[in-house]
Amino acid sequence: MLRLASILYSLIGTTVAGTLVIVALTMGLDTLKPIVAAAAIGFALALPITWVVTKGIMGNT
Repeated sequence: MLRLASILYSLIGTTVAGTLVIVALTMGLDTLKPIVAAAAIGFALALPITWVVTKGIMGNT
């Protein structure tokens, strides 16, 4: 399960972080601090999302 979660986190983490960075840039926050904060929040939010997706996949096998 950890192996699957690691693979999924690499995909989900970059997707969520990238989305939040785009949101920050769209809102006009184009300095370093808001962009890094948006990316960090995205990677942190990806952890529970990855857990839910992994549990869902493992429950269906």
